[in-house]
Amino acid sequence: MLSNIKSCTLIGVDGFLLHIETDIVKGMPTFITVGLPDASVKESKDRIASALKNSGFMLPAKRITVNLAPGNIKKEGTLYDVPIALGILLSSSQVNPKIDLENTLIFGELALDGSIRGVDGTLPMIIEAKKHKITRVIVPYENRHEACLIEDIDIIAVKDLAELCKYVSSQIVIPPLPPSVNEASESKFNIDYSDVKGQENAKRALEVAAAGAHNMLMIGPPGSGKTMLARCFPSILPDMTKNESLEVTKIYSIAGLLRRETPLITSRPYRSPHHTISDISLTGGGRIPRPGEVSLAHLGVLFLDELPEFQKTSLESLRQPIEDKIVTISRVTATITYPSSFMLLASMNPCPCGYYGDESNKCHCTSNEIKRYLGKISGPLLDRIDIHIEVPSTSYDKLKDRAKSESSESIKKRVNAARTIQLERYKGTDTLFNSALNPRQIERYCRLGEAEEKLMKKAFTSLNLSSRAYHRILKLARTIADLDASEEIKTPHIAEAVQYRSLDRKYWL
Repeated sequence: MLSNIKSCTLIGVDGFLLHIETDIVKGMPTFITVGLPDASVKESKDRIASALKNSGFMLPAKRITVNLAPGNIKKEGTLYDVPIALGILLSSSQVNPKIDLENTLIFGELALDGSIRGVDGTLPMIIEAKKHKITRVIVPYENRHEACLIEDIDIIAVKDLAELCKYVSSQIVIPPLPPSVNEASESKFNIDYSDVKGQENAKRALEVAAAGAHNMLMIGPPGSGKTMLARCFPSILPDMTKNESLEVTKIYSIAGLLRRETPLITSRPYRSPHHTISDISLTGGGRIPRPGEVSLAHLGVLFLDELPEFQKTSLESLRQPIEDKIVTISRVTATITYPSSFMLLASMNPCPCGYYGDESNKCHCTSNEIKRYLGKISGPLLDRIDIHIEVPSTSYDKLKDRAKSESSESIKKRVNAARTIQLERYKGTDTLFNSALNPRQIERYCRLGEAEEKLMKKAFTSLNLSSRAYHRILKLARTIADLDASEEIKTPHIAEAVQYRSLDRKYWL
């Protein structure tokens, strides 16, 4: 007897619908799985045999053939255990289905005692089921909170194989779970910009970066506050929309980084890898491709402290994700694409000793050492960073000043207001921030008046800017104008944007 159960697999950050076909015929007792299964899928026969026995069923002593269709896609992981076990029970007539399995999707891992364990990637699989108009999804009980993030689809959570079979045969009724309330809770941060003494120029630059999702590099001597400024940065990032939360949650679901009880991510990701990180860990990959730090920072921040200490190959591998907002990993069996629309925030010293150009300390580095140190950051990578800001040493008077600086809360209000303007302006498009504008959109939304054109032309000529730098300055000016609630880009906005592109001339030329 032949059975056919719908299940799902993962390709990148998206689910892909599968059919688990099970056929049992007379012959030598064998258990064959076809359809490009990997080792973990082939091992499922031993888990299934024990789970069936310990759940009060039996594995038929016949020829069992399981086909994972379509057969041209590599199948990996343990999420097929439950649909395969149910398919065997249906094909051997140990379970008589009374529910509509045609519109039901099933996945989960089996333990030897028959209990059903949670799996990674539940959210994208539920989204794929809804896309194919499947009305019911049976999920492991551990994944119930994550599954309920999607509305208008019946989520049935089961704890073990015996409970699943009773539900399928209508011996028990399991009501669908209510959808979760997708409301972002307020994030609490241990440090605030009101705790940072001085550095008003750097705070302003960080505000602009947060409002338009612009890349930013901070240069300054040791102890000037670069790392603390970066650690406070999440406290002023704009609130996430519901769609953004789901998009980020999908990536973390696949990576297995979600909390089971509170799976929805409502705060923008902030990733800060150590400088010893490998290229694969940074951009993604491996034998079984997994998302890297650039994808885990999607719609959030990737902070690289002490930028020149990272391997040069790792830094150069960032150029394509910064530009294209995606990472494509090619393997023999498949090509997988992960999103990587992140904001790069980096900090560095101006030289090996850290005091080149500092007024209060003397630099002990030779010109060749400084040149070699700065040369670790290539021109093409530097050109992709919108804001270059100098963070000088803080004076004693500033440190002892008891006056409170502006809080992160008040800065965030301006950032959220600018973000709202951008969402309204780019409604109906894929663009979320000013930094993501394409050339056609720049032409439409970043028009300059006569005086602004003259200033822009002068800056382009005197600073010897590239076409990429020119477009990034326009996008930066658009963000500064949004912070001022100005529909037009004016001369002060252009002037401020241009000054954020001058430090590469000071240090690298």
